[in-house]
Amino acid sequence: MTNALPEVMPGQWVDTPDALAAACECLAACDVLSIDTEFFRETTFHPVPALLQMGTPDRIFLVDMAALDGTHEALVSLMGRDGPLKLLHACSEDLEVLRQWLGIVPAPLADTQLAEAFTGGETSMSYQRLVEHYLDVHVPKDATRSDWLMRPLSEAQQRYATVDVLYLEPIWRRQQASLETSQRLSWFREECDALVSRAEQPRDDEHRYLRHRQAWRLEPRQLEAFRRLCLWREQEVRLRDMPRKRLASDTLLFDLAVALPKNRFELSQINEVRPPFVKREGDTLLAMIKDVLAIEPEALSPSLPAPQVPPFKPLFKSLKAVVTARAEALNISSELLGSRRDIEGWVMSILAGQPVEIVTRWRQTLLAEDIQSVAETYYTEHGHD
Repeated sequence: MTNALPEVMPGQWVDTPDALAAACECLAACDVLSIDTEFFRETTFHPVPALLQMGTPDRIFLVDMAALDGTHEALVSLMGRDGPLKLLHACSEDLEVLRQWLGIVPAPLADTQLAEAFTGGETSMSYQRLVEHYLDVHVPKDATRSDWLMRPLSEAQQRYATVDVLYLEPIWRRQQASLETSQRLSWFREECDALVSRAEQPRDDEHRYLRHRQAWRLEPRQLEAFRRLCLWREQEVRLRDMPRKRLASDTLLFDLAVALPKNRFELSQINEVRPPFVKREGDTLLAMIKDVLAIEPEALSPSLPAPQVPPFKPLFKSLKAVVTARAEALNISSELLGSRRDIEGWVMSILAGQPVEIVTRWRQTLLAEDIQSVAETYYTEHGHD
């Protein structure tokens, strides 16, 4: 039977440089530092940092990110590679927030959600379920949607924030033992290093259009328009600090690329386009589309391969079967071993006659030989060298 959450004292509030320095000094000697963040992103593109929870089961600090400069020397040192292991849960958004606020991505790190997947558990288990699974403690979600920029935070909010890091270390100790027993700890560490590397890289705005699952339907001129429209949106939402959908949804940009409107009237006939949008963005978008319409046909890139027709579909099924069989043998999620996006990328490489890139060594060890066999079978059947 799951136990109710015991009474938890809120962590120590930190909102001055001196208090932050003292907190960092207190935690400098720990070997594992549990961290989490709270932020606001409902009306902005960039996350607005609100709260950093950091500490050990014995001492937790609640750092007011809105009141402090994240580039504080002691904090950057604590979060850097020479500091303790940073322990997080489902860390991708936290890393984005911390990179923006600190100027660095915390490292080395361990993600308890990812660790659970490597032990054979669920791929995306929530923190609440993880606490119940390992510790038989029920963690309520009553403050999940709080206004974390409000000051002062209520005692209930501070307790919730404290609980968010309180149980990370005892859970991690058990996961670590399991990973050591199964000899997967090195795989997990490599995957966490890859998380850090991805978080450190700049966004690939130039190729964002390729994420749209219907982009293969576009003719070459439409595809070039869609590429430029997506790049325009990425640049503008950063400058204006607004969510993508508030400027222009994926559907709107796709429909623009299909229609290639030549004037304001044609632009206004597109679904989702409203008069204020035409007035505000119309001239820019029409000029962009005019430039695309002027490109000579031979200068355009070809359309993308269709994903659900031969030869894409049988190749995808063969590679998916490789991943599924290996994952079942290891008792891990096939999504962890090779996601749909991974497999689609491998298919595209084989169709182009290029080497398949597998991003981590542990996956290369498990999959490279079987993927190469699938590729060679395809080349033999289709007359490739």
